[in-house]
Amino acid sequence: MINRRATKPSPTARSRRRRRGSAGGGGRGKGPLLWGVAALAVLSAAALAVNGGSPAASSSDNSAGSTDEPAAAGEASNRPSPESKPSASPADSPNEESPDSVSSPSPSLSSSSSPSIPASGPGTFTTAGGGSGTVGKGARTLRYKVVVEKGLAQSAAEVAGQVEDVLADRRGWTADGRSGFKRVSTGTADFVVRLATPGTVDEICGRYGLNTRGEVNCSVGKDVVVNLKRWLLATPVYADDVTAYRALIINHEVGHFLGHDHVTCPGPGKPAPAMMQQIKGMRGCTPNVWPYDEKGRLVTGPRVP
Repeated sequence: MINRRATKPSPTARSRRRRRGSAGGGGRGKGPLLWGVAALAVLSAAALAVNGGSPAASSSDNSAGSTDEPAAAGEASNRPSPESKPSASPADSPNEESPDSVSSPSPSLSSSSSPSIPASGPGTFTTAGGGSGTVGKGARTLRYKVVVEKGLAQSAAEVAGQVEDVLADRRGWTADGRSGFKRVSTGTADFVVRLATPGTVDEICGRYGLNTRGEVNCSVGKDVVVNLKRWLLATPVYADDVTAYRALIINHEVGHFLGHDHVTCPGPGKPAPAMMQQIKGMRGCTPNVWPYDEKGRLVTGPRVP
């Protein structure tokens, strides 16, 4: 680069410069313009290098795969503690490292076959009528209601029937020898199973400080809150048996209500515990949705810290 302060051009040189500048019809501004274009190109290349050659992703691109999971309060317990154990990481807390992440609808279901799922609803519910007999021979019988958010295609009676079947199964929580269940439609209830839209689930669970991200279920206070998205789509592992996954939702969330915390896979090839967060990946376990096996043995594993 020429240091103009150190070298003073002669009058002859100035005269030549003026003649060259006027010959091109506007060449006087060309030098600075070329320098400006070159500088812009350098700056653009640097910006692309910093951003990895593409525009930066928005924060919403990462929200569903966030590793910020709502923590379940307390340690595992064999006594019921429904008021102190909110959990938004039942069978379905998404994890960005998980092959079964639910950051988007299940890839095992084509877009043409996926049911239409409203993002939110009115937040009011219809209670399933009638009731059931008592199942289980435990020392206590827990009364529960089943309610469905208004405006959904799923009827409260249909959902109640499925919940009854799950809680009555001999591989369910009645196998603990302490718990019995009875569905009611009037009077007081020990807990309520709620099927709701993702937005309503977020609102209910958010009151307890839980972030369900429009994707997962939760167990808070006396509410077992079931996300419509999981009820209809399950997860990739259970995409071919959505009914089984519904059993896992109920067993996992009622398990939290009964005082059970998360456990992990006990070993490769062994059945996954119902209290395992299976949506994070099977970790070598085989799919299983029941707390107990056919012989009445608890299916469990190491507790999650």
